[in-house]
Amino acid sequence: MKRDRLQGAIAAGAVGAVVLAVGGTYLAAQRGLDGTAGCGASQIATGSETIGGSFSLVNGAGATVTDANVITNPSLVYFGYTFCPGICPIDNARNIEAVELLTARGLDVVPVFISIDPERDTPKVVAEHSEAYHPKMIGLTGTAEQVKAAADAYKVYYRQPESKVGNYMLDHSTFTYLVFPDSGFANFYKRDDSPTVVANSVACFIEKNGRA
Repeated sequence: MKRDRLQGAIAAGAVGAVVLAVGGTYLAAQRGLDGTAGCGASQIATGSETIGGSFSLVNGAGATVTDANVITNPSLVYFGYTFCPGICPIDNARNIEAVELLTARGLDVVPVFISIDPERDTPKVVAEHSEAYHPKMIGLTGTAEQVKAAADAYKVYYRQPESKVGNYMLDHSTFTYLVFPDSGFANFYKRDDSPTVVANSVACFIEKNGRA
């Protein structure tokens, strides 16, 4: 995916994509690292207090990698798919802008894109897609089972369509997760959080936890 195509997708806005929040009755669990109450810690509705954790996926080179291989810096993790016409490009572009704001502050934060559409998003596709966004972005895919396990770990909702004809679309949740190498999940960001809001919050988490 070339940058001009990427910019066109971003300009398309939210056309055609249907994003559903996770339904049902859940407990609101406050998450975040110790001492980060002033960092914009968010509340997320989940069935468990545990968000994130181990995963095994496939990177753009076709190699199997784990969370330990991928999350080696503070990371912004987003689940989406490359054929998404509007929602995912906007969210990814927001995350990239936040990463660049953080880079300007001397903070090394890595954007991670995990595909929920492994049938179409081969390693080659996610590699080209990620490179079009940013040199630092890590693109991941895997088998249907690997993707489901990773999504379940992060309490990500997604649903494959019953009929996969043409450029079909997937319903999915749109949170971005801040994850640290040692302590794991720290916070999440909604799709209407601006790049500045995300960058300021991430910088606060890093500062209060002594991570650069």
